[in-house]
Amino acid sequence: MQYGGKTIRMSEAAIQGRLQARPLPGQWVAHGSAWPTGLQTLENGALLYVPVGYQADHPAPLILLLHGAGGNAKNGLNLLRDFADTAGLILLAPRSRTHTWDVIVDQYGPDIALIDEALTQTFEHYAIAEAHIAIAGFSDGGSYALSAGLTNGDLFTHIIAFSPGFMAPASRSGLPQIYIAHGVTDTVLPIERCSRRIVPQLMRAGYTVRYHEFDGPHTLPAKIADEAINWFTAS
Repeated sequence: MQYGGKTIRMSEAAIQGRLQARPLPGQWVAHGSAWPTGLQTLENGALLYVPVGYQADHPAPLILLLHGAGGNAKNGLNLLRDFADTAGLILLAPRSRTHTWDVIVDQYGPDIALIDEALTQTFEHYAIAEAHIAIAGFSDGGSYALSAGLTNGDLFTHIIAFSPGFMAPASRSGLPQIYIAHGVTDTVLPIERCSRRIVPQLMRAGYTVRYHEFDGPHTLPAKIADEAINWFTAS
């Protein structure tokens, strides 16, 4: 598969947008002691933040965070970093292989493979609450969260999309709960042709959607991030 001027070997599952990583009870025990708390960088460049209060005998909620176009792993992590310790969240933030996520550029494959690697390492070293695994993102990351989240609804229990532009699932599985927030004065991804179209489509398809329009531009206000975290941890 040609991607970013390079030939990358992809599994059939990755090309179909499917993630293979899964948390298994006690899986992290088989790989020795859990990695430490705090911030660390995984082998493929993804950032992993483990809250200071993490305890291996208390599985923690996990949120996979996706940056917007032109961003990086740090941008993704910073979307919800300020809430991680208080809410007890493990945050995983990969970086797209090009300026944005694979299906937005061409098709699923390289970024799905990268995310799968990062999830596998996380599941191997930390106890994850299987009922609270979310995929979240802002802007292009929000679009990708919806797309990959719907495709992998048998893994992700929740989807959080901040100011998404569209959704392009390769297939659909499961019925993850969905949170969407969008600024009414957004000029980058105007709400009228984005979330106001996306939300009714999701609801007609049978998904439960929490939708919040806020007075603001193409940004993520702290109060919206806080609301999304409270929704995720309570549902």
